[in-house]
Amino acid sequence: MGATVLVLTALEDVTADRVVEALNERGAIVVRVDPGDVGPDLGFGFRLGRGEAGSGEEGCGGSVWGGRLRTASREVEVAAVTAVYWRRPTPYAARFSRLPRQAREFAVAEARHGLGGVLHGLRRALYVNHPAAVARADFKPVQLQRFVALGLRVPATLITNDVTEARRFAAEHGRVVYKSFRGLPEGTDGRAGAIWAQRIDADALDDSVSVTAHLFQAEVPKSGDVRVTVVGRRVFAQRITTPDGALDWRRGDWGQLVHTPVVVPEAVRAALHGYLDSCGLVFGCFDFALTGEGTAPEDWWAIECNPNGQWGWLPDAPAIAAAFADILSGEEGEGRDDAK
Repeated sequence: MGATVLVLTALEDVTADRVVEALNERGAIVVRVDPGDVGPDLGFGFRLGRGEAGSGEEGCGGSVWGGRLRTASREVEVAAVTAVYWRRPTPYAARFSRLPRQAREFAVAEARHGLGGVLHGLRRALYVNHPAAVARADFKPVQLQRFVALGLRVPATLITNDVTEARRFAAEHGRVVYKSFRGLPEGTDGRAGAIWAQRIDADALDDSVSVTAHLFQAEVPKSGDVRVTVVGRRVFAQRITTPDGALDWRRGDWGQLVHTPVVVPEAVRAALHGYLDSCGLVFGCFDFALTGEGTAPEDWWAIECNPNGQWGWLPDAPAIAAAFADILSGEEGEGRDDAK
């Protein structure tokens, strides 16, 4: 039998569109579902156990959930799903936002633990990536610690809410950068935001540092940045240069960025595979700062890994989409390891 791939994401997701197109080219059965649509537009009936004689439930295999997941246009038997591309589904809370608080929180919890519980536990399916693995790997302190254990260089780092510690760190390292752990949540206008990496003036630090956790790092005298996208054994790397040498390339006009394919040193590439393997991940987007020519492993400074990162804007997005489709459809070559 061919691959049956369940794509879990929001309606408008151009990155998922690329992967779905590549899967269609491979003849895979693709069912795209947004779990956040639970309700009349998304129905399901899942059973566990062999059922009564003649009930037709024996095909569930006893210990495997079976049953149909139905949208307005597609339907899939969950026991037949061979792979799940868990992209960016809509939060359940959006569906129930107009309910009173208690009813809303109850409905969200029931959807997450019921529908979400089954979708988290399709035992015969390969997940790219499993949401539980993404959640575990989403903490930057854990990432940085694991990078060091794998032999990657990371900037000297301080996590603190103590202004004295912050000032001491700045005095030790001179040029210091502040970075947020997460982006800004949605405001009252429904829009999320970002806090870009920024240099700090140690003299401007005050007791407001105590309010929450802060991440400070020694600034790396970088010659450029690299986004490395790893999908299975395949590695795609683009050097990113800004026209004005900005500290954080994300804050400017992305149309002005210059992308250049770059070779990832073997030691760094091995560490990236080791990182994903140790986190139970199939895919990840890594950010590096480069020093010098960027040709030696010691020139590569690991900044972070987004276990569900964006890549659709990169010049090699078609090849990355193909790599996703190869894995999800079971066509990835054994041991294949592409390095740009």
